[in-house]
Amino acid sequence: MGTRTRKFGASRREGHDASSYYARKMHDVEISTDTSVNPPPADVVDRLICHSSEDMHELPDSCVSLMVTSPPYNVGKDYDDDLTMDEYLGLLERVFTETHRVLQPGGRACVNVANAGRKPYVPLASWINLLMIEIGFLMRGEIIWVKGRGASGSCAWGSWQSAANPILRDLHEYVLVFSKGRFDRVVKGENTIARDAFMRETLSVWEIPPESAKKVGHPAPFPVELPRRLIELYTFRDDLVLDPFCGAGATCVAAKETGRRYAGYDINPEYLRLADGRLRQTDLRW
Repeated sequence: MGTRTRKFGASRREGHDASSYYARKMHDVEISTDTSVNPPPADVVDRLICHSSEDMHELPDSCVSLMVTSPPYNVGKDYDDDLTMDEYLGLLERVFTETHRVLQPGGRACVNVANAGRKPYVPLASWINLLMIEIGFLMRGEIIWVKGRGASGSCAWGSWQSAANPILRDLHEYVLVFSKGRFDRVVKGENTIARDAFMRETLSVWEIPPESAKKVGHPAPFPVELPRRLIELYTFRDDLVLDPFCGAGATCVAAKETGRRYAGYDINPEYLRLADGRLRQTDLRW
């Protein structure tokens, strides 16, 4: 016999019936019945596009299976403008509203983001969560990306061995996961994820070493392994994967390696040339 939600304590979770939990008032969420999808135009598939993703007019509605990106954090990297918080969140709102338009029903959106600052601490992940929900996305969960176990290169103590002003030293970033309109995919296809990878990638904590900015040639690259895991988990073979802040092209490289199609947007032509070079050196691994 399966388990079900209990009013006191926790139970086992075999064949679990959580209907009483989801019937509570805080779960009053409307699930879309839309199943309409469009094929991506051939001239957009496997292409890097040099303009702002605030307007992705090349992509029709409901043609993308998965968006994976790491937006600029507005903290002073070479590619950052010095935006106010309202201007910064406005930029993300425009891009992610366009992302919502081009995603298929049930398509997923994954946003890699780190919190910033110390005086005060800036909870970018929390603000992006709220922004995405306001746009209309359904929240699926948060992945904690642990970049290192030690304290190498991290010396922002604040006050040493003193309660005067100790500062937490972040070893992690977040991957925020959302769906468009519904939780299941309306388009089916060929899975490529192995059993052990599925068991690992459905855990909420991922340990992946960071990428070297000097090696890649970009101020803040994320490792290809990060989007590769998301692509394996959330897409079928030949699905279209979008990165609206393409940068050095890690998402597009991971898509190509795993037998998916890609579309990448960036306003910096030098980064797109870098991404194109990495893609030319990438082979299908499946």
